[in-house]
Amino acid sequence: MTPPTSRTWARRGSTPVIRVRGRSQRRFSIAALCCYKPGERSRLIYRPRRHTDHKGGGRKSFAWTEYRDLLIAAHQQLDGPIVLIWDNLNVHKDRRMRVFIDAQDWITVYHLPPYAPDLNPVEGIWSVLRRTSQANTSFTDPDHLIRRLRHGLRQIQYRSDIIDGCLTGTGLTLTTPRLQGQ
Repeated sequence: MTPPTSRTWARRGSTPVIRVRGRSQRRFSIAALCCYKPGERSRLIYRPRRHTDHKGGGRKSFAWTEYRDLLIAAHQQLDGPIVLIWDNLNVHKDRRMRVFIDAQDWITVYHLPPYAPDLNPVEGIWSVLRRTSQANTSFTDPDHLIRRLRHGLRQIQYRSDIIDGCLTGTGLTLTTPRLQGQ
C-alpha cells in the first residue's frame, strides 16, 4: 500500500518527504458493515484478512464463505434482523451467497445501483481510515500495516458520530423508502 499523504508541517524551506521502498506484492482485504438502528448508536463490524498465497493462484479477495461468516457474526452481535444494502461486488451476487441468504429469515438484501460508491457508507469509512491512521505513514512490514489498520478501525468503531457521518454523506437516511433490488 502506497501511503496516502495528507497535509503536514515542516520547517520553512524544507519539504517533508516520506520514503517508500517500493511496491509490495502482499495483499490485504477488509470487509466491513456499517450498522444503523434508530435509537441506538451506530456500529462498525469488520474483518481484515491477509492473503498469503495470492501469487500462487490463491484468492485475492474475500470468498463468499468469509462474507457469510461476517454476516453470521453481525447477526449474533446485533441480536436482530439485518437489512443489508450491498454494492454490486461479484461475490455479493454469487449464487452460493444468494442460496445462503435465501435460507435465512433474518436477512433482507437490496443491491445498490451499479457503480454507486457515493451511496455506500463503507466508502466513507475507507476515506476516513486513509486520511487518519494511514496518512503520512511508511509501513515497515506487513504486520505494521495490519496493526495500523486494526487500530484505525477500532478508533472509528468507538466513534458512532463518524459512522453516522458516513451515512449522512451518502444522502440516505434511516427513513429512506424501501429500495428496489435489481
